[in-house]
Amino acid sequence: MKRVVPTPFPADPYLDTPIVLGAAIRSARTQAGIRLEDAAMAIGVSLQTLVDIEAGKHGVSIGKILQVAQGLGVSLFVIPQSQREIARRRLSDLIADNRP
Repeated sequence: MKRVVPTPFPADPYLDTPIVLGAAIRSARTQAGIRLEDAAMAIGVSLQTLVDIEAGKHGVSIGKILQVAQGLGVSLFVIPQSQREIARRRLSDLIADNRP
């Protein structure tokens, strides 16, 4: 069986592209040691859908993306743009404080 190599989460918690979101989802899956095929089956999406999400491809529905994120334990937050930088700094500090 192929070994799953963990990939790090994006350093910045701000998601501004599908590629960054895909990287976060891939990181959650690989850090859990779950193969693509197993994750897709457990979450209930096609393998191609999961591959497309992790690659940051356009065209995947937001419903599928949220289903996969939830299935892999990735949380997404919505905040007003006027508070984005404050939240970004605080989240970055929180993440840095909890790194091993």
